[in-house]
Amino acid sequence: MADDTTTAAAAAAPAGASSGPTTLWVERTGTRRYTGRSSRGAEVLIGSESVPGVFTPGELLKIALAACSGMSSDFPLSRRLGDDYDATIRVSGAADRENEVYPQLDEVFELDLSELDEAARERLLVTVQRAIDKVCTVGRTLKAGSKVTLSFEIDTVD
Repeated sequence: MADDTTTAAAAAAPAGASSGPTTLWVERTGTRRYTGRSSRGAEVLIGSESVPGVFTPGELLKIALAACSGMSSDFPLSRRLGDDYDATIRVSGAADRENEVYPQLDEVFELDLSELDEAARERLLVTVQRAIDKVCTVGRTLKAGSKVTLSFEIDTVD
């Protein structure tokens, strides 16, 4: 049974949203404020850094990278540490405002590996790094670069 949020988000989906691949879009809700939505019913508030309770687009980029690294490493870490291991991935990187890019993003993966000896820690960290390098789509895309296109659908008066 779908909850009201899922039903509302599905009803608000732009033309072309279906039960196929997830559709993503943002809707303007005010000056420099948007709500990001998915056809699966998820929402995220987006806005300027001065607006409380929202993420900036750059913060969402960084969070996507950290979450992707975490999800990519979940299987090898849970296999070695158990399903209930704790992890925090901090991500940072200052914007170069002159060029409007993030020249570097830094992730710090916080894990308690105190129960492992040094050799086991090293093996696990190599495995985790390989998993992230192999399957973190966000990180791989950022490292490789991506072609971005923009088109417009414009309502006109006939």
